[in-house]
Amino acid sequence: MLTFQKLAQPQSLAEAYEILTAQKNNFLLGGGAFLRLGSARRSTAVDLSACNLSYIEETESEVRLGAMATLRDLEVSPVLRRLGCGVAPQAVSHIIGVQFRQSVTVGGSVFGRFGFSDLLPALLVLGASVHLYKGGSMPLAQFMEQPPQKDILIQVVIPKASCRASYQQMRTSCSDFPLLNVAASETDGVWKIAVGARPGRAALAMQAAACLEAGSAPEESARLAAAELSFSGNNRASEEYRRQLCEALTARAVKEVLACN
Repeated sequence: MLTFQKLAQPQSLAEAYEILTAQKNNFLLGGGAFLRLGSARRSTAVDLSACNLSYIEETESEVRLGAMATLRDLEVSPVLRRLGCGVAPQAVSHIIGVQFRQSVTVGGSVFGRFGFSDLLPALLVLGASVHLYKGGSMPLAQFMEQPPQKDILIQVVIPKASCRASYQQMRTSCSDFPLLNVAASETDGVWKIAVGARPGRAALAMQAAACLEAGSAPEESARLAAAELSFSGNNRASEEYRRQLCEALTARAVKEVLACN
């Protein structure tokens, strides 16, 4: 179990960043859902609960997800259910149970960039960006490629557009991590395909998306996605099985997008 010597609950982001960077061994607590999965001992855990980041806000052009909003908040949000055929609520609804989703936060899920994340593929195909306290704003796809850093994720921003999207996943059981997951979207003729749980971080299949934009069939783009991305095996699934799942789930996601109003 991950343990820590002190718990800090700062009242502002400036105070939180100062505590976080004061010692190398200090860390952000997030929702604390995965404390039992670790075995390290840290100095100070920084809790952002008092920093007013538990929000989902809608403007004329975008939707903003505060770092301390929970996956349950996303699941029941009427704003997100209207965005991209409800792909974000659909993606997080598969995660274990309501009590667990009530504790896992957007910030913890996104900043951790976990390979098993259900949320990240959905956010990638929605064209989301992240806003960091020191690092500023950048596309989520760019953030996914960066090494770990000492920073605070303030919010995730999703542009509002006439986007059609779909999320597909395969699990051994309802309470397990996904063996593989896929999200696909189409916005004014521009396609995005993201594949996660490879088991590495979710990544965009650029060639497969370009193939769809050129008018190819869903099956052809699915074969290209399985070929262009890297996969590996672990105790949940082999590399070859994941590659086959990628082809099947990508084709299914693209077809669902085409059928979505």
